[in-house]
Amino acid sequence: MNKSGLIEAIATKSNLTKVQAGHALDAVISTIGETLAAGDNIALVGFGTFSVKVRQARIGRNPKTRETINIPETKVPGFKAGKGLKDALDGVVKETKPKAAPKDAATTKAPAAKTTTKTATSAKKSSTSKK
Repeated sequence: MNKSGLIEAIATKSNLTKVQAGHALDAVISTIGETLAAGDNIALVGFGTFSVKVRQARIGRNPKTRETINIPETKVPGFKAGKGLKDALDGVVKETKPKAAPKDAATTKAPAAKTTTKTATSAKKSSTSKK
């Protein structure tokens, strides 16, 4: 999907005109760019997090001349997908779970008491050691 396809999908789903959807998308994109340029992260719960990552300065090599060159430190945009987006890609449909009733002491079960029993091999060992 390209930008015009995205604008069309936004317009259809939000009952906006294509022009309005285009302005909305442009506003979102420019706001993300401005926020990342300022060094801040953008966290959209369920979708993902946009962040600025720093690539450290390093030494590279010109493949044509084999000459070493210094590559300066740069900032690059990063994106980490959130759980909702990952689940959508896997085809998992988000279901609403009913809230569990609070547990009270009367309804909780105590752990079963441990009992010790001799196994057949331990009984055999104890009888042979008495000889």
